[in-house]
Formats: sequence, C-alpha cells, structure tokens
Amino acid sequence: MKFETWLIYLLAATGLSLSPGPNGLLALTHGVLHGARQTLYTIAGGALGFTVLIALSMFGIGALLAASAGWLVVLKWLGGAYLVWLGVQVWRSPPLGAELAARAAPRAGWSMFREGALSAVTNPKGLLFFAAFLPQFVDPARSLVVQFAIMAGTFAVIEIATELIIATMAHRIRPWLARVGKRFNQACGGVFVAIGAALPLRS
Repeated sequence: MKFETWLIYLLAATGLSLSPGPNGLLALTHGVLHGARQTLYTIAGGALGFTVLIALSMFGIGALLAASAGWLVVLKWLGGAYLVWLGVQVWRSPPLGAELAARAAPRAGWSMFREGALSAVTNPKGLLFFAAFLPQFVDPARSLVVQFAIMAGTFAVIEIATELIIATMAHRIRPWLARVGKRFNQACGGVFVAIGAALPLRS
C-alpha cells in the first residue's frame, strides 16, 4: 500500500470510528455504567469483531480479483454509491447516546468482551460498509495478505483509541453530544459522501 493511500485510509477509518454506530454507543454506555477500565473488554471484543469483518471483506475481494481484475472497478463504483448513501444516513441519524440507560450491576469481563464482538460482527451494515470501503484502497498488484494486515491493524488501533476516549470521557461527552451531536453527525456524514464520490475516480 502506498503511503499516501494509507494516509487517506487513516483519515477515512478515523471518520468511521467517530461516526454513530452500535459499538460507539456500546463503549459510551459501558463507560458510564462500568468505567473505562472495565469497558476495555468491550472495546477489545469490538476490535476483534471488526478484524473478522475486514478479513471476510478483503478475502472476498481477493476471490473476485482472482476471477477478473475488472471486478475491482465494479466494486469501487458500487462501494462509492453505498458510501454516499451511508453518509446521508449518518447525516440524518440522532446524536450518539442521546438516551442512555440507568446504572447497571457489575458484569464479568468475558460477557462484555462477547457483547462488543457480537455488536460488531452481527451488524450487517458493518460487512456492507467494509465491502464498499476496502476496495477503494486495494492495490491488486500488491500482496492482499500484507494489505489486510495493514488495513486491519490500522483500523483496530484507531477503533480501540477512539472507543477508549469515548469510554473514559463518557460522563463529559454526553452533555456535549446533546448540544452538538447532530452537527457532529452531519460532519461525519459529509466525510462519507465525499469519500464515496471521490475515491472511485482515483486511478
């Protein structure tokens, strides 16, 4: 993967981690209910779940490329259209954590890890997103395994850092989200629309 391509991927992956989604809400909720240290179990489970989704998407793309390199062009355009649609949905979505449950009883770490992982892998939008998102950055002339390691590793680090910040600052973030959460969603949605419109045009 070229360095400049990785930088674009880093920006896009950061936008995804910051945008509203089940795992971000889960990190926020568990941060309030159980504290940041205990929420690390939830965050680690989510990172593993996203790595599984990236693997399924990447090696599914690889199978298509083995059949015909032309499939990558098709995937880029279909993926770009999906990212534009997703950006509109994020733009219109309610603020993250606008309503949050009351305090809960302590939970085992394994239970929270499992909930984080299941939240990631059972969300069909996650697989659709990565199937649309990753082809924009795949270089068919380079090793798919190496590209998977770079993309999955980058995304996992960003996701863990972002959700840990959310969990650590959960009590402070909630009032801020109530004030500016809608505009924040619009900014994230705008990023997805821009990515979906621009990246398929790259050579």
